[in-house]
Amino acid sequence: MTTRLLAKLEDFRLLPFFVVISMAIGIGIGKALSISDFTLTPPIDALKAIAGGTFVLTVPSVISLGVPLGLFAMMYPAMTNVRVDEIGEAFRAPRQLAVVLLFNYLVAPFLMLGLANVFVSDPELHTGLVLYGLAPCIAMVIIFTFLAKGNTPMALVFVALNSVAQMLLIPVYARLLIGNVRFDVWVVAESVVLYLGLPLLLGVLTRQAVTRRGGEAAMERLKPGLNALSILGLLFTLIVMFSLKGDLILERPGIVLEMAIPMALFFAVMFFVVLLVGSRLRFPYRDAVAVAFNATGRDFEIAIAIAISAFSPTVALATVVGPLLEVPVMLALVWAAIRLRGRFFDSPGLEWAPEVVLRPALASEPILEPVVEEVDAD
Repeated sequence: MTTRLLAKLEDFRLLPFFVVISMAIGIGIGKALSISDFTLTPPIDALKAIAGGTFVLTVPSVISLGVPLGLFAMMYPAMTNVRVDEIGEAFRAPRQLAVVLLFNYLVAPFLMLGLANVFVSDPELHTGLVLYGLAPCIAMVIIFTFLAKGNTPMALVFVALNSVAQMLLIPVYARLLIGNVRFDVWVVAESVVLYLGLPLLLGVLTRQAVTRRGGEAAMERLKPGLNALSILGLLFTLIVMFSLKGDLILERPGIVLEMAIPMALFFAVMFFVVLLVGSRLRFPYRDAVAVAFNATGRDFEIAIAIAISAFSPTVALATVVGPLLEVPVMLALVWAAIRLRGRFFDSPGLEWAPEVVLRPALASEPILEPVVEEVDAD
Protein backbone atom coordinates (compact mmCIF):
# COMPACT_ATOMS: atom_id res chain seq x y z
CA MET A 1 0.00 0.00 0.00
CA THR A 2 2.75 2.46 0.98
CA THR A 3 4.75 1.64 -2.16
CA ARG A 4 1.72 2.31 -4.38
CA LEU A 5 1.10 5.68 -2.68
CA LEU A 6 4.75 6.68 -3.16
CA ALA A 7 4.60 5.68 -6.83
CA LYS A 8 1.49 7.81 -7.35
CA LEU A 9 3.26 10.85 -5.90
CA GLU A 10 6.08 10.41 -8.43
CA ASP A 11 3.85 9.71 -11.42
CA PHE A 12 3.89 12.78 -13.65
CA ARG A 13 0.48 11.84 -15.01
CA LEU A 14 -0.96 12.51 -11.54
CA LEU A 15 1.34 15.30 -10.39
CA PRO A 16 -0.58 18.07 -12.24
CA PHE A 17 -3.69 17.15 -10.25
CA PHE A 18 -1.74 17.30 -6.98
CA VAL A 19 -0.35 20.70 -8.01
CA VAL A 20 -3.78 22.13 -8.85
CA ILE A 21 -5.22 20.82 -5.58
CA SER A 22 -2.33 22.35 -3.62
CA MET A 23 -2.80 25.70 -5.32
CA ALA A 24 -6.52 25.63 -4.56
CA ILE A 25 -5.88 24.75 -0.90
CA GLY A 26 -3.39 27.62 -0.64
CA ILE A 27 -5.79 30.13 -2.16
CA GLY A 28 -8.53 28.91 0.17
CA ILE A 29 -6.30 29.33 3.25
CA GLY A 30 -5.23 32.80 2.12
CA LYS A 31 -8.83 33.82 1.58
CA ALA A 32 -10.04 32.40 4.89
CA LEU A 33 -7.29 34.05 6.95
CA SER A 34 -6.94 37.24 4.84
CA ILE A 35 -3.18 36.75 4.99
CA SER A 36 -2.50 39.67 2.63
CA ASP A 37 -3.72 41.98 5.41
CA PHE A 38 -0.79 40.94 7.61
CA THR A 39 2.76 42.30 7.49
CA LEU A 40 4.70 39.13 6.81
CA THR A 41 8.04 38.45 8.46
CA PRO A 42 10.80 37.53 5.98
CA PRO A 43 11.69 33.84 6.46
CA ILE A 44 15.32 34.52 7.35
CA ASP A 45 14.27 37.08 9.97
CA ALA A 46 11.81 34.58 11.46
CA LEU A 47 14.57 31.96 11.76
CA LYS A 48 16.89 34.53 13.37
CA ALA A 49 14.14 35.35 15.85
CA ILE A 50 13.80 31.65 16.74
CA ALA A 51 17.56 31.35 17.23
CA GLY A 52 17.59 34.48 19.38
CA GLY A 53 14.58 33.46 21.45
CA THR A 54 12.49 36.46 20.34
CA PHE A 55 10.09 34.62 18.01
CA VAL A 56 6.43 35.54 18.48
CA LEU A 57 3.84 32.95 17.45
CA THR A 58 1.49 34.74 15.05
CA VAL A 59 -0.22 33.80 11.78
CA PRO A 60 2.20 35.78 9.53
CA SER A 61 5.29 34.58 11.39
CA VAL A 62 4.21 30.94 11.15
CA ILE A 63 3.29 31.25 7.47
CA SER A 64 6.64 32.88 6.74
CA LEU A 65 8.40 29.76 8.03
CA GLY A 66 6.52 27.60 5.55
CA VAL A 67 8.67 28.61 2.59
CA PRO A 68 12.08 27.58 4.06
CA LEU A 69 10.55 24.39 5.52
CA GLY A 70 8.99 23.46 2.19
CA LEU A 71 12.14 24.26 0.24
CA PHE A 72 14.22 22.18 2.64
CA ALA A 73 11.86 19.22 2.21
CA MET A 74 12.25 19.64 -1.56
CA MET A 75 16.02 20.10 -1.60
CA TYR A 76 17.24 17.62 0.99
CA PRO A 77 16.25 14.44 -0.92
CA ALA A 78 17.92 15.73 -4.08
CA MET A 79 21.10 16.47 -2.14
CA THR A 80 21.29 12.87 -0.89
CA ASN A 81 22.01 11.90 -4.52
CA VAL A 82 25.09 14.12 -4.67
CA ARG A 83 28.43 12.35 -4.58
CA VAL A 84 31.39 14.53 -3.63
CA ASP A 85 33.51 13.14 -6.49
CA GLU A 86 30.76 14.04 -9.00
CA ILE A 87 30.88 17.66 -7.85
CA GLY A 88 34.54 17.75 -8.80
CA GLU A 89 33.72 16.31 -12.23
CA ALA A 90 31.03 18.94 -12.76
CA PHE A 91 33.60 21.69 -12.29
CA ARG A 92 35.40 20.31 -15.33
CA ALA A 93 32.59 21.17 -17.76
CA PRO A 94 33.62 24.53 -19.27
CA ARG A 95 31.21 24.45 -22.22
CA GLN A 96 28.19 23.79 -20.03
CA LEU A 97 29.26 26.52 -17.63
CA ALA A 98 29.79 28.96 -20.50
CA VAL A 99 26.22 28.38 -21.76
CA VAL A 100 24.78 28.94 -18.28
CA LEU A 101 26.69 32.19 -17.76
CA LEU A 102 25.88 33.46 -21.26
CA PHE A 103 22.12 32.98 -20.93
CA ASN A 104 21.90 33.98 -17.26
CA TYR A 105 23.73 37.28 -17.55
CA LEU A 106 23.66 38.32 -21.21
CA VAL A 107 20.23 37.07 -22.29
CA ALA A 108 17.78 36.56 -19.39
CA PRO A 109 17.70 40.09 -17.86
CA PHE A 110 17.24 41.74 -21.25
CA LEU A 111 14.66 39.20 -22.43
CA MET A 112 12.58 39.86 -19.31
CA LEU A 113 12.96 43.61 -19.85
CA GLY A 114 11.74 43.27 -23.44
CA LEU A 115 8.74 41.17 -22.41
CA ALA A 116 7.88 43.64 -19.65
CA ASN A 117 8.00 46.50 -22.17
CA VAL A 118 5.60 44.66 -24.48
CA PHE A 119 3.08 43.16 -22.06
CA VAL A 120 3.05 45.21 -18.82
CA SER A 121 1.73 48.77 -18.77
CA ASP A 122 1.68 49.46 -15.02
CA PRO A 123 5.07 51.05 -14.09
CA GLU A 124 5.32 49.30 -10.72
CA LEU A 125 4.40 45.87 -12.07
CA HIS A 126 6.91 46.53 -14.86
CA THR A 127 9.62 47.20 -12.27
CA GLY A 128 8.70 44.06 -10.35
CA LEU A 129 8.87 41.90 -13.45
CA VAL A 130 12.27 43.30 -14.48
CA LEU A 131 13.54 42.80 -10.94
CA TYR A 132 12.35 39.20 -11.05
CA GLY A 133 14.45 38.56 -14.15
CA LEU A 134 17.73 39.89 -12.75
CA ALA A 135 18.97 36.99 -10.66
CA PRO A 136 19.27 33.28 -11.56
CA CYS A 137 17.78 30.80 -9.12
CA ILE A 138 19.93 29.44 -6.29
CA ALA A 139 17.68 26.69 -4.94
CA MET A 140 14.64 25.32 -6.76
CA VAL A 141 16.38 24.63 -10.08
CA ILE A 142 18.14 21.77 -8.33
CA ILE A 143 14.84 20.06 -7.54
CA PHE A 144 13.56 20.61 -11.09
CA THR A 145 16.80 19.14 -12.47
CA PHE A 146 16.41 16.23 -10.07
CA LEU A 147 12.80 15.59 -11.12
CA ALA A 148 13.77 15.69 -14.80
CA LYS A 149 16.56 13.13 -14.22
CA GLY A 150 19.24 15.71 -14.93
CA ASN A 151 22.78 16.07 -13.61
CA THR A 152 22.12 17.18 -10.02
CA PRO A 153 25.82 17.62 -9.04
CA MET A 154 26.35 19.84 -12.08
CA ALA A 155 23.25 21.87 -11.20
CA LEU A 156 24.64 22.26 -7.69
CA VAL A 157 27.95 23.63 -9.00
CA PHE A 158 26.19 26.11 -11.28
CA VAL A 159 23.93 27.26 -8.45
CA ALA A 160 26.94 27.83 -6.19
CA LEU A 161 28.71 29.88 -8.87
CA ASN A 162 25.55 31.85 -9.60
CA SER A 163 25.15 32.68 -5.93
CA VAL A 164 28.58 34.30 -5.87
CA ALA A 165 28.05 36.09 -9.18
CA GLN A 166 24.74 37.52 -7.97
CA MET A 167 26.35 39.42 -5.11
CA LEU A 168 28.57 41.18 -7.61
CA LEU A 169 26.23 41.63 -10.58
CA ILE A 170 22.74 42.29 -9.18
CA PRO A 171 23.59 45.89 -8.17
CA VAL A 172 25.04 46.50 -11.64
CA TYR A 173 22.03 45.12 -13.50
CA ALA A 174 19.55 46.79 -11.15
CA ARG A 175 21.17 50.16 -11.78
CA LEU A 176 21.30 49.55 -15.53
CA LEU A 177 17.74 48.27 -16.04
CA ILE A 178 15.76 49.83 -13.18
CA GLY A 179 17.66 52.77 -11.72
CA ASN A 180 19.27 53.57 -8.40
CA VAL A 181 18.53 50.56 -6.14
CA ARG A 182 20.00 49.96 -2.70
CA PHE A 183 19.77 46.68 -0.85
CA ASP A 184 21.81 44.56 1.54
CA VAL A 185 24.00 42.10 -0.39
CA TRP A 186 24.12 39.93 2.73
CA VAL A 187 20.54 38.96 1.90
CA VAL A 188 22.00 36.96 -0.99
CA ALA A 189 24.61 35.31 1.22
CA GLU A 190 22.04 34.37 3.87
CA SER A 191 19.74 32.91 1.22
CA VAL A 192 22.59 30.79 -0.14
CA VAL A 193 23.29 29.32 3.30
CA LEU A 194 19.62 28.72 4.11
CA TYR A 195 18.29 27.37 0.81
CA LEU A 196 21.44 25.67 -0.52
CA GLY A 197 24.11 25.13 2.12
CA LEU A 198 22.01 23.51 4.85
CA PRO A 199 20.21 20.89 2.71
CA LEU A 200 23.48 20.13 0.88
CA LEU A 201 25.38 19.51 4.12
CA LEU A 202 22.69 17.28 5.60
CA GLY A 203 22.14 15.46 2.30
CA VAL A 204 25.82 14.61 1.89
CA LEU A 205 26.10 13.50 5.53
CA THR A 206 23.00 11.32 5.13
CA ARG A 207 24.43 9.63 2.05
CA GLN A 208 27.76 8.97 3.73
CA ALA A 209 26.10 7.53 6.84
CA VAL A 210 23.74 5.25 4.89
CA THR A 211 26.30 3.96 2.36
CA ARG A 212 28.87 3.37 5.11
CA ARG A 213 26.47 0.96 6.80
CA GLY A 214 24.63 -0.67 3.91
CA GLY A 215 26.31 0.43 0.70
CA GLU A 216 24.52 1.77 -2.38
CA ALA A 217 21.80 -0.86 -1.99
CA ALA A 218 20.72 0.75 1.27
CA MET A 219 20.59 4.14 -0.42
CA GLU A 220 18.45 2.71 -3.20
CA ARG A 221 15.97 1.38 -0.65
CA LEU A 222 15.59 4.88 0.78
CA LYS A 223 15.02 6.54 -2.59
CA PRO A 224 11.23 6.02 -2.88
CA GLY A 225 10.68 7.64 0.51
CA LEU A 226 13.09 10.48 -0.20
CA ASN A 227 11.56 11.14 -3.61
CA ALA A 228 8.10 11.23 -2.06
CA LEU A 229 9.36 13.68 0.58
CA SER A 230 10.65 15.91 -2.19
CA ILE A 231 7.28 15.91 -3.97
CA LEU A 232 5.45 16.52 -0.70
CA GLY A 233 7.81 19.43 0.01
CA LEU A 234 7.00 20.86 -3.40
CA LEU A 235 3.25 20.58 -2.83
CA PHE A 236 3.55 22.05 0.67
CA THR A 237 5.57 24.98 -0.71
CA LEU A 238 2.85 25.60 -3.28
CA ILE A 239 0.20 25.67 -0.55
CA VAL A 240 2.23 28.17 1.49
CA MET A 241 3.09 30.41 -1.47
CA PHE A 242 -0.49 30.57 -2.74
CA SER A 243 -1.83 31.14 0.76
CA LEU A 244 0.38 34.22 1.09
CA LYS A 245 -1.61 35.98 -1.64
CA GLY A 246 -4.68 33.77 -1.96
CA ASP A 247 -7.19 36.46 -1.06
CA LEU A 248 -5.46 38.99 -3.32
CA ILE A 249 -5.49 36.57 -6.25
CA LEU A 250 -9.27 36.29 -5.93
CA GLU A 251 -9.77 40.04 -5.49
CA ARG A 252 -7.35 41.23 -8.20
CA PRO A 253 -6.94 38.40 -10.74
CA GLY A 254 -5.94 40.97 -13.38
CA ILE A 255 -2.50 41.31 -11.79
CA VAL A 256 -1.87 37.59 -12.12
CA LEU A 257 -3.10 37.55 -15.72
CA GLU A 258 -0.98 40.57 -16.68
CA MET A 259 2.12 38.91 -15.26
CA ALA A 260 1.32 35.42 -16.52
CA ILE A 261 1.88 35.97 -20.25
CA PRO A 262 5.37 37.53 -20.13
CA MET A 263 6.56 35.16 -17.42
CA ALA A 264 5.32 32.03 -19.17
CA LEU A 265 6.92 33.21 -22.40
CA PHE A 266 10.18 33.95 -20.58
CA PHE A 267 10.43 30.49 -19.01
CA ALA A 268 9.41 28.65 -22.17
CA VAL A 269 11.75 30.58 -24.48
CA MET A 270 14.73 30.36 -22.14
CA PHE A 271 14.30 26.67 -21.38
CA PHE A 272 13.69 25.35 -24.89
CA VAL A 273 16.34 27.56 -26.51
CA VAL A 274 18.99 26.48 -23.99
CA LEU A 275 17.92 22.83 -24.23
CA LEU A 276 18.22 23.03 -28.03
CA VAL A 277 21.64 24.68 -27.71
CA GLY A 278 22.72 21.85 -25.42
CA SER A 279 21.51 19.31 -27.96
CA ARG A 280 23.39 21.04 -30.79
CA LEU A 281 26.55 21.16 -28.68
CA ARG A 282 26.20 17.41 -28.09
CA PHE A 283 25.71 17.69 -24.33
CA PRO A 284 24.41 14.51 -22.69
CA TYR A 285 20.76 14.78 -21.74
CA ARG A 286 21.57 15.00 -18.03
CA ASP A 287 23.95 17.93 -18.58
CA ALA A 288 21.65 19.73 -21.01
CA VAL A 289 18.76 19.60 -18.54
CA ALA A 290 20.94 20.93 -15.72
CA VAL A 291 22.10 23.78 -17.96
CA ALA A 292 18.58 24.59 -19.19
CA PHE A 293 17.00 24.77 -15.74
CA ASN A 294 19.91 26.80 -14.32
CA ALA A 295 19.55 29.30 -17.14
CA THR A 296 15.76 29.50 -16.80
CA GLY A 297 14.90 29.59 -13.10
CA ARG A 298 14.80 32.94 -11.30
CA ASP A 299 15.75 33.75 -7.73
CA PHE A 300 12.37 34.80 -6.34
CA GLU A 301 13.66 34.90 -2.75
CA ILE A 302 16.15 37.64 -3.64
CA ALA A 303 13.68 39.51 -5.86
CA ILE A 304 11.09 39.57 -3.06
CA ALA A 305 13.66 40.68 -0.48
CA ILE A 306 14.90 43.54 -2.68
CA ALA A 307 11.36 44.61 -3.58
CA ILE A 308 10.26 44.71 0.05
CA SER A 309 13.27 46.74 1.17
CA ALA A 310 13.67 49.12 -1.78
CA PHE A 311 10.31 49.50 -3.58
CA SER A 312 6.58 50.01 -3.12
CA PRO A 313 4.12 47.27 -2.06
CA THR A 314 2.92 46.89 -5.66
CA VAL A 315 6.45 46.10 -6.85
CA ALA A 316 6.74 43.58 -4.01
CA LEU A 317 3.41 42.09 -5.06
CA ALA A 318 4.71 41.56 -8.59
CA THR A 319 7.71 39.62 -7.26
CA VAL A 320 5.46 37.50 -5.02
CA VAL A 321 3.22 36.62 -7.97
CA GLY A 322 6.34 35.49 -9.83
CA PRO A 323 6.93 32.17 -8.05
CA LEU A 324 3.20 31.43 -8.08
CA LEU A 325 3.51 31.29 -11.85
CA GLU A 326 7.06 29.96 -12.06
CA VAL A 327 6.60 26.73 -10.12
CA PRO A 328 3.70 25.30 -12.21
CA VAL A 329 5.41 26.35 -15.46
CA MET A 330 8.72 24.79 -14.43
CA LEU A 331 6.93 21.55 -13.53
CA ALA A 332 5.47 21.55 -17.03
CA LEU A 333 9.01 22.00 -18.38
CA VAL A 334 10.16 19.00 -16.32
CA TRP A 335 7.49 16.92 -18.04
CA ALA A 336 8.48 18.35 -21.44
CA ALA A 337 12.18 17.60 -20.90
CA ILE A 338 11.45 13.95 -20.03
CA ARG A 339 9.27 13.63 -23.13
CA LEU A 340 11.80 15.28 -25.46
CA ARG A 341 14.95 13.50 -24.36
CA GLY A 342 14.49 10.61 -26.80
CA ARG A 343 14.03 13.04 -29.68
CA PHE A 344 16.99 15.38 -29.18
CA PHE A 345 19.60 13.33 -27.31
CA ASP A 346 21.52 10.16 -28.14
CA SER A 347 20.47 6.92 -26.44
CA PRO A 348 18.67 8.53 -23.50
CA GLY A 349 16.68 5.39 -22.86
CA LEU A 350 19.80 3.27 -22.42
CA GLU A 351 21.29 5.85 -20.08
CA TRP A 352 18.25 5.78 -17.79
CA ALA A 353 17.28 2.11 -17.99
CA PRO A 354 18.14 1.45 -14.28
CA GLU A 355 15.79 4.23 -13.21
CA VAL A 356 12.95 2.74 -15.24
CA VAL A 357 13.48 -0.65 -13.63
CA LEU A 358 13.45 0.88 -10.17
CA ARG A 359 10.43 3.12 -10.76
CA PRO A 360 8.28 1.94 -13.68
CA ALA A 361 5.44 4.29 -12.74
CA LEU A 362 7.27 7.29 -14.13
CA ALA A 363 6.18 8.67 -17.47
CA SER A 364 9.70 8.15 -18.81
CA GLU A 365 9.17 4.45 -19.54
CA PRO A 366 7.35 4.76 -22.89
CA ILE A 367 10.22 6.88 -24.22
CA LEU A 368 12.36 3.75 -24.38
CA GLU A 369 10.42 2.42 -27.36
CA PRO A 370 11.58 4.86 -30.06
CA VAL A 371 15.14 4.65 -28.72
CA VAL A 372 15.20 0.87 -29.14
CA GLU A 373 13.77 1.23 -32.63
CA GLU A 374 16.49 3.70 -33.56
CA VAL A 375 19.19 1.36 -32.25
CA ASP A 376 17.73 -1.57 -34.19
CA ALA A 377 17.59 0.54 -37.33
CA ASP A 378 21.28 1.35 -36.99
